[in-house]
Amino acid sequence: MNYLVILLLLALPGLIAATPLPKNEAVPGGVAIISLANQSADPPRVYFNGNRVLVVRNDQDWLAVVGLPLDIPIGEQALTIHEGNAAETTVSFVIHDKQYTTQRLTIKDQRKVEPTPEDLKRIDREKQEMDAAFTAFNEQTETPLQFDLPADGPLSSPFGLRRYFNDQPRNPHSGLDVAAPAGTPVHAPAAGRVVATGDYFFNGNTVLLDHGQGLITMYCHLQRIDVNVGQALRSGAVLGRVGQTGRATGPHLHWSVSLNNARVDPMLFLKPDALAATTLKHRPKSPGSN
Repeated sequence: MNYLVILLLLALPGLIAATPLPKNEAVPGGVAIISLANQSADPPRVYFNGNRVLVVRNDQDWLAVVGLPLDIPIGEQALTIHEGNAAETTVSFVIHDKQYTTQRLTIKDQRKVEPTPEDLKRIDREKQEMDAAFTAFNEQTETPLQFDLPADGPLSSPFGLRRYFNDQPRNPHSGLDVAAPAGTPVHAPAAGRVVATGDYFFNGNTVLLDHGQGLITMYCHLQRIDVNVGQALRSGAVLGRVGQTGRATGPHLHWSVSLNNARVDPMLFLKPDALAATTLKHRPKSPGSN
């Protein structure tokens, strides 16, 4: 192996550690952090599955921070890279397998399991509104990549659970639940801008924050919403209160993180001190969520 390449490989872990990043876990529902071996002054434009990808400068290099959807196939994948007028290039990486556990919940409101035709029309309208937020890509020089936990309480349903409502299979759990009491303040885990709010069929009272470069967070089942669309929030600002609105069998916060329109495990973004604190908390049976 070339001596210069060996030195670069030895230095790479230190380079990656220099910038606060989410945990690198290239699995369905995870995050892949990929060196682009690019030292240009301007950030390259990177795409994955047709969606623009967040890039961050790390010393002299650029890193792609890629969200991986839960339904992504295992095996080799590729990023597409555009830089100025240069020819398009690709960088390959490998997705590894991960198995998630199964959870069965009983929902008393049968409409939340089998919506009516009118409900389905409402659900479609709300999905379009949320998708517009999830697919937005706002250029930003600094994007926060490590978060505080948005509410104080024990964690319940983890990300990725294969769910059955009233014994009927449904989509996997696309967020992390915090089983906090009703009325508990919900804080912005990092700076962001409010891009959508609403009382949604499944999610109940909901807030979506845009943190830049396709990194979006969502807060569901709120008792009340305390912010307005367009409002810029500092880290720690109160955006609402924990509740039991929408499809929920008990008070809790459902927290989702979306990266390049892929819902990924919020635990990967927690700051080290926030992550350490969660290991001290009892994790009760889930109160249920979307």
